Amino acid sequence: MGRAIRDSKLDTRHARLKLKVQHNPYWRTIEEGKHLGYRKGKRKGSWHARYRTENGDYFKTVLGLTDDILDADGYSILSFSQAQDQARKWFVDQAIIERGESSRPGVYKVKDVVEDYRNWFKIHRRGLSQLNYVIDAHILPSLGHLDANKLTSANIRSFHEKIATTPARLRTRPGAKQRYRDAPETDDKSRQRKASANKILNSLKAALNRAYNEGKIARDDAWRRVKPFREVNVPRVRYLTAKECRDLITACPADFAKIVRGAILTGCRYGELTRLTVGDINIDAGRLWIGFSKNGKGRHVVLTDDALAFFQDTTTDKEDSDLIFTRESGQAWGRSHQHRRLLDACKAAKIDPVVSFHILRHTHASHLAMNDAPLAVIARQLGHSDTRMAEKHYAHLSTDYITDTIRKSFPNMGFEE
Repeated sequence: MGRAIRDSKLDTRHARLKLKVQHNPYWRTIEEGKHLGYRKGKRKGSWHARYRTENGDYFKTVLGLTDDILDADGYSILSFSQAQDQARKWFVDQAIIERGESSRPGVYKVKDVVEDYRNWFKIHRRGLSQLNYVIDAHILPSLGHLDANKLTSANIRSFHEKIATTPARLRTRPGAKQRYRDAPETDDKSRQRKASANKILNSLKAALNRAYNEGKIARDDAWRRVKPFREVNVPRVRYLTAKECRDLITACPADFAKIVRGAILTGCRYGELTRLTVGDINIDAGRLWIGFSKNGKGRHVVLTDDALAFFQDTTTDKEDSDLIFTRESGQAWGRSHQHRRLLDACKAAKIDPVVSFHILRHTHASHLAMNDAPLAVIARQLGHSDTRMAEKHYAHLSTDYITDTIRKSFPNMGFEE
């Protein structure tokens, strides 16, 4: 907000009592082309705002009643300083309209906010497919039609809470009626839905914050007041034992077994593995180069002796430009080719509950942690910028000073079965 102005004729209700009743407001300049007005009626007074465009036209609005009789409440009854605050917010709205970013109040909707953010994200970030899902499945159906400049905390809070209480969506064929999982019945299922709701809320806030920073939305208080659910991101990392890994690979078709084995041996994501070429392997250094990563940064992945032998065998008779992992037909793996294959392999290997491809990444990191690899090393191997995610998911698996001390210090109580 700009600096508050003073006016001896308008500052207080006592000063305004001395003014004559008239139809036209008493105008006070806030900034050049922006004015605050006080209209004195026979029974009550009101605050007005006036905005002058570059071509000399004026737009006017009524801000609320004055506190001539009743005390100000900051909403419908405004003091002189509160009227200034409301006027300045309205001036920002008019400036947005004048710049051509909205032809009239209400045109710049939430759907415009997320489309602008989607286009920006496509250029500057990775993981567009996940953002597209959040926008198309959740944000647009619920909030897309609303005026972004008139969003309220109640709108966003209701959206956030509805996701937390709605069953998770299931993969559904295009054009078919959307299918859903069973409603969350356990505390852990409810926690998972709240965690998902938080992630979707974060995407919405990111889009709104960008629009606000670009000057396309006048205020940001509506979504700043909506807080995420607390204590729902409890790390419950599922990983496969060595035997489960062997059973899973045995149950996979031959072409798919290779990429599953590659994920377990490297901790790489599915999308990273499908893009790997033979030239990305440095045999002498025993490393893989991941040039296309989720966070947009490349990284080197260290290969164990087993992993190095596996990749050497897999890339025999291939050129540097060839993909390492391909389907039996020789074609590249697609974005969703892993889901059904991994589900069938888990059922065949009697792995219950079934796991997603991402769990193979957790398996790699979990076995490193259980064999005393430092968390900083695990974070580097996975491509994390710091150790926070590694500490969150794998610290409980690693041996540390506290664990060793407690196990050595607590005596054997002599209990017998």
